[in-house]
Amino acid sequence: MTFSKSEQVPTPDQHEAVCSDRVPLHVAIIMDGNGRWATQRGLPRLAGHRAGTENIRPITFKAAELGIRYLTLWAFSTENWRRPRDEVEGLMQILSEVIERETEKLHRHGAQLRHIGSLEGLSPSLQRQIHEAIELTKHNDRIVLTIAFNYGGRAELVQAIRRIVAEGVPPEMIDEATVERYLYTAGMPDPDLIIRTSGELRTSNFFLWQAAYAEYYFTPTLWPDFTPEEFERAIRDFQRRERRFGGLQSAPVSLTATDPCASAP
Repeated sequence: MTFSKSEQVPTPDQHEAVCSDRVPLHVAIIMDGNGRWATQRGLPRLAGHRAGTENIRPITFKAAELGIRYLTLWAFSTENWRRPRDEVEGLMQILSEVIERETEKLHRHGAQLRHIGSLEGLSPSLQRQIHEAIELTKHNDRIVLTIAFNYGGRAELVQAIRRIVAEGVPPEMIDEATVERYLYTAGMPDPDLIIRTSGELRTSNFFLWQAAYAEYYFTPTLWPDFTPEEFERAIRDFQRRERRFGGLQSAPVSLTATDPCASAP
């Protein structure tokens, strides 16, 4: 696990290519800073959350354009239930609005929608919307867009352990592959790159198992201001790194097709 901190947002280098053979297979984003964005503008916090939803489609389209196959966006944590009731209810309403507004557009773009986290605590109507969006897009294969809503890394591990015990898996048969089959992310590759906006330098209970060998990119940019151009900049930063996965030799960065710029630093 390595980290990169962007001290400031530089002007994009238009001469530095994103090499398609070194694009991360799976990028995850901790979408942080909506509340601060709103506070800086004298707006209620929910206005910041609504502004942040405007980024979902352009960032997804940019990821697909770059050849990224999996994009995960963390929208609501298990700890977010501790926020004021009106904010939590507002976040539930915003998710419903986003599903209504964006699903068909993402579907036409070839995005397959998934959800990770617990549906417990969500209203029946919201659960129905989530299931319908997943069903509508399940055959799309340009990019898999996963929304982590009511998700927490510790809660995920607890539910995995409970299911393993409930199914009577013998202790001697439990290995890493066994645990992975019981995670919310079963069948998905681990993230290659995790981006966190807003300048916070912590993981906050996100992908505790999956992030073992992830690269991190931290930026001070608040999520509503995070542009497709800065997303691309994070990918270029990732491509300059060497990944050793605990060994001495650097490992290939990507599983995508080869490209003439593969030799670029």
